[in-house]
Amino acid sequence: MSIQKISDRRHLDEKLPLMPWFVQQFIDYKRPDLSPSTLLEYVRDYESFFGWLRGEGLSAAESNQKITLLELEQLRMDSIVGYRLYLTTRSEGTNSRVTVSRKLSALRSLFHYLSQIAEDENFYPLLKRNVMAKVEIKRIHKPKDTAAKLKGKILEEEELLEFVGYIYEGYGHDVEGNKQAYHAHLQNRERDACIASLILNSGLRVSEVVNMNVDDLDLNNKLLYVSRKGNNDETFKTPVYFREQAKDDLAQYLSLRTTRYKTPKREKALFIALKNGSTEGARMTKRAIQEMIIKYAKRFGKPYLTVHKLRHSFATDYYLQNDIYKTKEQLGHASTETTEVYAHLTDKTMSEAIERRMES
Repeated sequence: MSIQKISDRRHLDEKLPLMPWFVQQFIDYKRPDLSPSTLLEYVRDYESFFGWLRGEGLSAAESNQKITLLELEQLRMDSIVGYRLYLTTRSEGTNSRVTVSRKLSALRSLFHYLSQIAEDENFYPLLKRNVMAKVEIKRIHKPKDTAAKLKGKILEEEELLEFVGYIYEGYGHDVEGNKQAYHAHLQNRERDACIASLILNSGLRVSEVVNMNVDDLDLNNKLLYVSRKGNNDETFKTPVYFREQAKDDLAQYLSLRTTRYKTPKREKALFIALKNGSTEGARMTKRAIQEMIIKYAKRFGKPYLTVHKLRHSFATDYYLQNDIYKTKEQLGHASTETTEVYAHLTDKTMSEAIERRMES
């Protein structure tokens, strides 16, 4: 199991006893199909909703655990409208449209289970009236819209190689005057360039990179074994290929991994960080990788570039040479609907290629 899944499962087990019994039953029903991370998000969304119900006087319960099915049955449509307004207009921590949509979807899933699937001892639904069935949740991000937002914010063509080269060499020239930054770059440039190269040549998610162990890498066959998002079989890792360009970067980093980062034998992580004052290296964190890419991107002249946009950059480049189904498999998408983003991103490139073909 990945480090993140272990942490999320622990937090889920801590929070679940504080939920009403019917929420605990719903989470148990969903366990075989959803990851601990997704289930934890559900529980957090229910915490928010139940807290709001009690604050508004729509529940007399003294804690979330004491909220009753009858109180949920008696909710009116204007109550749900009020909750939506609360999510979008509260002074601290206002939510984006995507987050609001997700929170309402989590409620719909719970209410659907209680009214259509779960039964009492007399075989009647646990929830007799489902107000959430009336709530229309509009799809927020269409592939074409997502593609439009990504235009100009990802790496294209030669920039993929240039960015890795900049991490390895160019950044050091830019910060020569700053001794601390220059020393840190000399310490980490092979590792950092390797991480960027791996994502740009495989399309891995940052969480997949963080959770990867040395044993997951088959360098000769340019193959990685990855714990994919949404896969709940914790014993199975998906084989994912990477391009030839990443092979040399990985080999160079691996030659330094143990000595430069004082990596103990028990540490299985592929990518290691050695904190100031530490006597031995440990697994890099997701945040460290995210901040590392942002640091290089700003100096490279691509301030909008993030670690996730490296994945988008690979996917766009890969899609130009492969069909949507191969791209879906390479990226580990649940459906081709998500992969459609890259079809829209490459529209201009494809139309130009067609024009060139017609002229020749």
